[in-house]
Amino acid sequence: MSKTRIFSLPVRVYFQDTDAGGVVYHASYVNFMERARTEWLRTYGYSNAGLMKEFGSVFVVRSLKLDYFKPALLDDLLEVTAQVKDIGRSRISLLQSVRRGDEVLTEAEVHLVCIALESFKPIRVPDVLRVQWK
Repeated sequence: MSKTRIFSLPVRVYFQDTDAGGVVYHASYVNFMERARTEWLRTYGYSNAGLMKEFGSVFVVRSLKLDYFKPALLDDLLEVTAQVKDIGRSRISLLQSVRRGDEVLTEAEVHLVCIALESFKPIRVPDVLRVQWK
């Protein structure tokens, strides 16, 4: 397990995130986690656009395992987390969760791959990020 810090992003549940009963639609959790990963990356000094411009690369989701425990509801204020689990040559695994206060609503393990924009083939994670995530 990595010793990196746990990043947290507050997310409010809007009507667009829910079904007619005000319960968060299952796919909305994936969107919440994507936002958290994007803002987590910014804490290391890079945006997705910055990675594309400086390194000609981007991180893409290779696989995602989600466990749903309790539903989030309309107007809930959630905390969406991201933390490095491990890192390989061209991949990174993150642990993510969605919480409402002390309640864990959803947990996920997300496997990302760093790819070259020109070829869409895996490439080495930029060293400037690798050293921060180890």
